[in-house]
Amino acid sequence: MKAFYERAIRLPEAGTETFFLWGARQTGKSTLLRRAYPDAPRIDLLKSEEFRRYTDRPELVRHELEASRARFLVIDEIQKVPALLDEVHWLIENRGVHFALCGSSARKVRHGRANLLGGRGVTYTMHGLSAVELAEDSDLVRLLNHGYLPSLYASERPARLLNTYVATYLKEEIAAEGLVRRLPAYSEFLAVASLSDGGIVNYSTIARDTGVSSETVRGYFEILCDTLLGRFLPSYTRRPKRRVVRSPKFYFSDVGVVNVLARRGRVQPGSELFGRAFENWVFHELCAYDSYRERYADYSYWQLAGGTEVDFVVNRMECAIECKSSARVTNDHLKGLRQLAVDHPDVGRRLVVSLEEKDRRTDDGILIVGYRSFVTMLWDGELF
Repeated sequence: MKAFYERAIRLPEAGTETFFLWGARQTGKSTLLRRAYPDAPRIDLLKSEEFRRYTDRPELVRHELEASRARFLVIDEIQKVPALLDEVHWLIENRGVHFALCGSSARKVRHGRANLLGGRGVTYTMHGLSAVELAEDSDLVRLLNHGYLPSLYASERPARLLNTYVATYLKEEIAAEGLVRRLPAYSEFLAVASLSDGGIVNYSTIARDTGVSSETVRGYFEILCDTLLGRFLPSYTRRPKRRVVRSPKFYFSDVGVVNVLARRGRVQPGSELFGRAFENWVFHELCAYDSYRERYADYSYWQLAGGTEVDFVVNRMECAIECKSSARVTNDHLKGLRQLAVDHPDVGRRLVVSLEEKDRRTDDGILIVGYRSFVTMLWDGELF
């Protein structure tokens, strides 16, 4: 395993623009910024002394830049001291300084009264490792067991590190930031929510299982999104010919975290859990590609009330994708895509991502590809 993988995200040249770089813990943000801007001055708010210093006197960043005459500054974990954003804004406007503002949670910035820089800072999102970044080191079974976080993917003992990762998230991201009143209830919510990763969200059921209100559960999901540990996938409801499911699905952003929260143990090829992890990985690849290549695609899923479904619909039927972790895709696996074409004859490319060794096309135009071909097609811009 490599010590560092070349990441697919494209950051601007130092000093050319101000930007936010958001990403869940340990996705590699700080490492990327150090490699991209090795000579840039840096403030690391994870360091206790720096956190206290700038919390007490945020104006110090202005005084220090005035003295050093630096034109570009990296600030790590900016959400920990939102008051610094007022100084950042002033320095952009009055001194032409640019900033790289990095953080693992945008919650305080988005929901508080923090200065959002009046649209002067563009936003980048860092994801876990993509198969295209791993290249020859890419191992699907390893990805679905270890997850996408660089240090955990490379580890030979991922379970121990994943447990530590979850504990650190609860202690430093949730408890320290005061995001919830009852940490045990939130911890229980994580375990329950992980069991339905990639499934339709039922707030009432999760509330009953965790002993909190449905409204509290909604807030907990919002925290997961704000701390970049998960994302919703809405239902496709445009011009339905029949009754369709309208509730969203929810996916954790790292399948390794799901594994430890749900106590899955090792996920073996051929099992139901492997199939669910495989679907999570496909969505991860789609989201990483969309973010890094700035496609701004519209993602959803489609499901009839009777249960027939398609995992992912891209750009309002430009492309429909079904995930099947099988080495032999049968007609039963194609029912969703075929029914989708009946209800939405305007659907474009229909694709099954599978474990088949050779790509093929059915008589009615469904393309069945192996997961390696899917990665190549996606990152070469051939899907949408």
